[in-house]
Amino acid sequence: MAFHLDRFIAQNITGRPQSLFSADLVRHSDELKALIAGRKACVIGGAGSIGSAFIKELLRFRPASLVVVDLSENGLAELTRDLHSSDGVTVPPDYRTYALDFADPIFGEIFREEGGFDIVANFSAHKHVRSEKDRHSVRALLQNNDLKARGLLDLLSTCPPSHFFCVSTDKAAGPVNVMGASKRVMEDLIMAYKDRFKVTTARFANVAFSNGSLPDSWMQRLQKRQPLVAPDDVLRYFVSPEEAGQICLFACIMGRSGEIFYPKLRQEQMRTFSEICDRFLEAQGLEKVALGSEEEARRYAAAMPEDSRRWPVFYSPSDTTGEKPYEEFHVAGERVDEGRFASLGVIEESPRRSREEVFDFLRRLETIFADPAFTKAQVVAALEGFLPDFHHAEKGRNLDQKM
Repeated sequence: MAFHLDRFIAQNITGRPQSLFSADLVRHSDELKALIAGRKACVIGGAGSIGSAFIKELLRFRPASLVVVDLSENGLAELTRDLHSSDGVTVPPDYRTYALDFADPIFGEIFREEGGFDIVANFSAHKHVRSEKDRHSVRALLQNNDLKARGLLDLLSTCPPSHFFCVSTDKAAGPVNVMGASKRVMEDLIMAYKDRFKVTTARFANVAFSNGSLPDSWMQRLQKRQPLVAPDDVLRYFVSPEEAGQICLFACIMGRSGEIFYPKLRQEQMRTFSEICDRFLEAQGLEKVALGSEEEARRYAAAMPEDSRRWPVFYSPSDTTGEKPYEEFHVAGERVDEGRFASLGVIEESPRRSREEVFDFLRRLETIFADPAFTKAQVVAALEGFLPDFHHAEKGRNLDQKM
């Protein structure tokens, strides 16, 4: 049975036959074209799911040039093949990819040789809750999402872009994990530069079947004839990869400095991963066999006949650090405008730390990390002191200890 991923997402996850933002795209198409056509663009982290989706949307409005920076050399190769193979996407003659870290001095040289860019979008981030494990993993997470991000902002200040976008997450609203807290700090950090150049961000839902996501892993498990797993008690909002790119495009180009965009989704549109997994198996022509433990599921998979259409799954409640049972895009104290766009809400104002407080906090993190004996608890305590709404949910178990 042929499996059409985009169709599956539309029919079984988002429930939308077309993009949530179709009406906004039609309404603002001329404005987007006027602000993008002929401009120089740079996308950092452009080989990932959201970065590549953003690039596809951006190229429909014909920028003059595009530089893409990403650590994944293989990802950049696939991005380039995909762009050249996609209908409606025009790759500019001046298109270049660089497999490097945006904090690498080589990127600084590229930036200065270019004389800056009109549009800069940064998607380079630790984005998974599973990134939080021990003291080394939280240091790497905060180093990438916050400490190195300040260096990028200082570089941009030397030749300010007309549009700067840095991706956030719904998990920055009332964070319960270090990843979400790091993104909330990132929001405060970029807002500290909003008087130097235009800065915007976006909080959005899970991107269905994005690289490294749980649904994406089901494709791998089927190929390797392994069991599927999912939490059965976690509700999540979902957008398609195309919609993710469009949210970021609107925030980057149409947003005013200091604003945060989010999709206007209703609570009844949330889905559990176990519900989606059931539908995924059905779409593959497979019958679910629910088992009571990971070990039982592994044994069943190992003994399956080659032609079996019955597939083992293990569903269980979430029991790992940092998992939030629900999602929210804004919290008390944030001023929201839901009238400007048909399907996008805008957080116009949010309580923020001052520039001096943000910089002091980043220096405190560097001081903590400079001690060879620093602990994860010290980092969490520092974050809780800086973010009053951060309430860390430590359970002593992380996602790397599970299927």
